[in-house]
Amino acid sequence: MINSVQTSSDYDAVIAGGGLVGGSLALALSGSGLRVALVEAVPPDSDAQPSFDDRTIALSHGSCAVLRQLGLWPAIVDSVFPIRRIHVSEQGRFGTALIDAEEQGIAELGYVIRGRDLGRALWARVDELADIEVYCPGQVSATTLVDDQPGVRIAAVADQSLRTRLLVVADGARSALRAALGVGSSEHAYGQTAVVANVQVDPRRAGHTAYERFTPKGPLALLPGQDGCYTVVLARADDEAQTCLQMSDAEFLRLVQRSIGFRLGRLKKLGRRVAYPLSLVQTEALTAARAVVIGNAAHGLHPVAGQGFNLGLRDAASLAEVLVAGQRSEHHSFDPGADAVLQAYAEWRREDQRNVVAFTDGLIRLFGRSGQTVGVARGLGMALFDTLPVAKRALARRTMGLSGRMTRLARGLDL
Repeated sequence: MINSVQTSSDYDAVIAGGGLVGGSLALALSGSGLRVALVEAVPPDSDAQPSFDDRTIALSHGSCAVLRQLGLWPAIVDSVFPIRRIHVSEQGRFGTALIDAEEQGIAELGYVIRGRDLGRALWARVDELADIEVYCPGQVSATTLVDDQPGVRIAAVADQSLRTRLLVVADGARSALRAALGVGSSEHAYGQTAVVANVQVDPRRAGHTAYERFTPKGPLALLPGQDGCYTVVLARADDEAQTCLQMSDAEFLRLVQRSIGFRLGRLKKLGRRVAYPLSLVQTEALTAARAVVIGNAAHGLHPVAGQGFNLGLRDAASLAEVLVAGQRSEHHSFDPGADAVLQAYAEWRREDQRNVVAFTDGLIRLFGRSGQTVGVARGLGMALFDTLPVAKRALARRTMGLSGRMTRLARGLDL
């Protein structure tokens, strides 16, 4: 049940977009004393809700800590499956790399969960909290600064005008609201489409290892799940991806089998296939006047390293920390949309976002280069990397969300 009772149209923060990142931010701000509204166009229990579909999400170690602090873990603990190893290889080349949780001194590198299961738990928690006012279905269709109301931005939601000191844009990679704010963005289409499906593997081979396999035609990921079910994410050129969708189940399974080999035994029992075009989206700025852009609205990534949601969740956790710290230190005088507050957030997030974009985009470009010489060099580099514990630890900590400046929530601390 969605809270549809609005007690006020004056807010400290209006969050436009109630997907996984926007909803997480709302939860993080609950109990802070800030007046928060969450606006979402599509009800969370609708099959049309794009954020809560059956795609598998890889949760980093740091993201799991955040979700625990948000009170979501009890609701999803039966839906998550641990990743304890990540195996990276290139088809037809020597050299592999293995990142192992035990080598890193932890129980697991992260978990996998269906977006639908996480979204259901998130919105159930939102519904329990009286200090988050929800407008759903609703959409911020326009936003303006009013000259005679300094310090206020007006957000239009249907026939209502919400006055807020801060507008948070969290409505996805193709955010119309971001553009309306005058925040420019760039998009680089990879010319690839991800074909996603579930497969059943040999139960004797099933385990807790995620596989990243680079092939001449694009990367392939296999993420482990419960009862010997793996999620396949196969990236192919757009036209080839359409061919993959039209294949029979047997033909598609043979294609994946040829790409991954028999590490997981013989693949069988293919689930429904869905396709998602792949591109890199980056904003020119993270803030505008009394507004901030987070999650996919700020950075849409290739799924090659499973970093998209984790990066967005760090956005939400960082912004929440900046806002809650300001509210507790200044209380009634705190202005969440002040330039200094937004600048503090932008400075915190800029390096992490830049590094993750460079890492994921760099992988696609590196393994997209053909030729015997560059292929041999990649194999040598991967084999060398696998022998260097310091390098493996550095990469592991980055992919687990444990490098750089960490939020309190990621460290298991309350805000």
